[in-house]
Amino acid sequence: MARNAGGSEENLQSQSQPQSPRDALPSVRLRSRTDPFLIVCRCFSVITSLSAILCIVVNVLSAIRSFKNDIFDGIFRCYAIAIALFVVVAETEWGFIFKFWRILEFWAGRGMLQIFVAVMTRAFPEAGGQRRNLVLLQDIASYLLLACGVTYLISGVLCIGFLKRARQHQEITREQAFKDLQDLERRREELEALLITERA
Repeated sequence: MARNAGGSEENLQSQSQPQSPRDALPSVRLRSRTDPFLIVCRCFSVITSLSAILCIVVNVLSAIRSFKNDIFDGIFRCYAIAIALFVVVAETEWGFIFKFWRILEFWAGRGMLQIFVAVMTRAFPEAGGQRRNLVLLQDIASYLLLACGVTYLISGVLCIGFLKRARQHQEITREQAFKDLQDLERRREELEALLITERA
C-alpha cells in the first residue's frame, strides 16, 4: 500500500509538472509548393513574349528599309510594332491593361491579337537577294507568334485560361496561408524562448 501510495504520488507529481514547451507544442513543418501547371503557363508566356519581341525587331528593320522606298509600307510596319508591343505587355498580365482591355484577360482574345500581329509581320515580304535574310527572319518571327496565337486560341476555347486563373487564385491563397504559418511559427519560437528563460 505504501509503495502504491508512493507510486501514485510520484505519478501525480509528474502529471502536475508542466511539460517542456517543445513537448507541449508540436513543431509545424512549413513547405511551399509550386503548381506545375502554372510553371508551364509561365514558360509558354515567356516564349510568346520572346516571339513578339522578335516580331518587333523584324518590323523595325523592315520599317527602316520601307521608309526609303514606300512610306505606306513603313507606316504599316509602325502599326505592327505598336500592336506587337501591346502583345508583350499583355503577356505580363498587368492588371492596369486588363482593367481597360478585358478581352485580353481571356486566352482566345489574346490569341487572336497574336495571330493578327503575326499576319502583319508576314505581310508584304521584301524581295531581293540582299534582303533574303530579313525575309527569313520575318518568316521565323511570324510563324513562331502564329503558333503561339493558335495555341492560345485553342486553349481559350477549351477553357484552359479559366483553369489557370483558378489555379492562380489558389496559389495566392496558399502563399498567404504559408506566410501566416511562418508568422505563427516565428511567434511560437519566441514564446518558447521566453518560457525557457523564465524557467531558468
